[in-house]
Amino acid sequence: MTGPSLKQLHAHHAIHAGALAGGAIAKTEELKQFMREENVDKINMAVSELLDYWESRIISHADAEEEENGFYQEIIELKPLLKEEIVALKRDHNLLRTIAEQIKTQMEEEGFSIEILEKFQALIIVNEIHSHDEEQILLANE
Repeated sequence: MTGPSLKQLHAHHAIHAGALAGGAIAKTEELKQFMREENVDKINMAVSELLDYWESRIISHADAEEEENGFYQEIIELKPLLKEEIVALKRDHNLLRTIAEQIKTQMEEEGFSIEILEKFQALIIVNEIHSHDEEQILLANE
């Protein structure tokens, strides 16, 4: 059973906005600064912290929405016609997980490159679109 914050548009939006702007975007900008400074130690630390942030804050939020008796299940039970939209939103979550895993693997195998930054930026874009769609499809009429 989900808490009220996932079911209310303004509260759910605040979760999305805070996690993205307050963390992911700010931490990505910090990574860019370390790149400009060419500080390899800080770059590696920033990548690690940023990846941890995505996994612990944003992907864990996605996991909570998808869990059995979670937010998405409740929506399907209340509005069965939204099942296809839920499938699409879960696909977005899978894209976030896949990109995060690619970053982790690439850092372990090859180390940092501009591709890592591009993948973090892709995470931001996918998450922005996903959050907007989720709020509009599932919560706009609540």
